Amino acid sequence: MTQMIARFKVADFAKFRTEFDADNPRRSHNSLNLLQLWRESDTDAWALFEVTDAARANTYISVMKAIFGPKAGVQTSEFHFVETA
Repeated sequence: MTQMIARFKVADFAKFRTEFDADNPRRSHNSLNLLQLWRESDTDAWALFEVTDAARANTYISVMKAIFGPKAGVQTSEFHFVETA
């Protein structure tokens, strides 16, 4: 099973969370199903996604960075595709 771990450095977690929740239909449509969201601090969040189509999910990362990121106050982000060992 392929999963994706994402790290988001944000300006304001509350704003990020509101936009993150609103983005769920687009993520789901692009093969990313949220398994867990963690808040490390007021400026750091981590998410774990199940990935059903890695190519489609990888393409959507560009959209997340260009559209979702600015709306949600994301300053930096990292995305790592991993597989169960």
